[in-house]
Amino acid sequence: MFETFMFAANAILPIVLLIALGYGLKHIRFIDIHFVNILNKYVFRVGLPALLFYNVYNIESFAEIKFGVIIYSVLMMLILFGIGMLVIPWTTKKPDQKGVILQVIVRSNFALIGIPLAQTLGGFEAIAVVALLSAFTIPLANVLSVVALNMYQTNELGEKISIKKMVLNILTNPLILGVFSGLLALFIRRLLTPQGGVPVFTMKEDMRFLYDAIRLISQTASPMALIALGGQFELSVVKPLLKQIFIGVSWRIVIVPFISLGLAYYLEKHIPGMEYAYAGLIALFGTPVAVSSAIMVHEMGGDEKLAGQLVIWSSVFSIFTLFVMIVFFRSVGAF
Repeated sequence: MFETFMFAANAILPIVLLIALGYGLKHIRFIDIHFVNILNKYVFRVGLPALLFYNVYNIESFAEIKFGVIIYSVLMMLILFGIGMLVIPWTTKKPDQKGVILQVIVRSNFALIGIPLAQTLGGFEAIAVVALLSAFTIPLANVLSVVALNMYQTNELGEKISIKKMVLNILTNPLILGVFSGLLALFIRRLLTPQGGVPVFTMKEDMRFLYDAIRLISQTASPMALIALGGQFELSVVKPLLKQIFIGVSWRIVIVPFISLGLAYYLEKHIPGMEYAYAGLIALFGTPVAVSSAIMVHEMGGDEKLAGQLVIWSSVFSIFTLFVMIVFFRSVGAF
């Protein structure tokens, strides 16, 4: 039991310490909110796309794809999103808050917290699963988030955001571009690989300087995002948003993982590859709200204060819920 406790603590505490560092730096005025906003923009537009490209590009081949796990994850995201569409309008009245809460159902911090967490839990094999999942679920999560915000929210003129604008938001999303750039590079590498042979050209071997540059940039995404998250922490705006924060956080770190991980465990024998995928599924369904969600809400005119608080408080309380998940799945031999 002590070993399981330490395993879970070692997976979560580095994340907590980086968030605490951001809060401490902001508290002593070493950084300010302007710097935090710049950090968020860098992570969203540079660091995170590089991380996603790097992880997808390092998939050895399309043959590694565990389609059973991917199909399960995609269907579960769609089902949970549908449930949220039915329930959330009954629990949240303000139009600019409905979409913000709805998107958290599918918008986990998969890339920034989930990837390092999965690596700690399952090593290289878990990273491979996460990279494959990210190629399918991150674009889906971003599409569903744009749909959620578009359903209820308006632009600066008070008009509903057009379908054309929604499609443009999806196609130009840096996270989606990062994933699909990695898939394109992976596809080209396969085309340049003779049957049963080695690739004629790879970025890793023939353009090592570019490959290493992307790798180094990708390594900045997680720590910078977590420091920025700590720097955003403010207690003053919590009280008027307490009910909405409770609803959103409950969906993200309690309801979603309970349904998705519980059903995965129940169906394990019927889904090929599921027994090796729990670290990836915890990263996808159990992590807190994505930092980038608050940036998207700001750009689409939603309640950005609520979006930021959902990121912060889901991150704080996920320390406990992730610990419970890790202890349970560790105790049943999942990793």
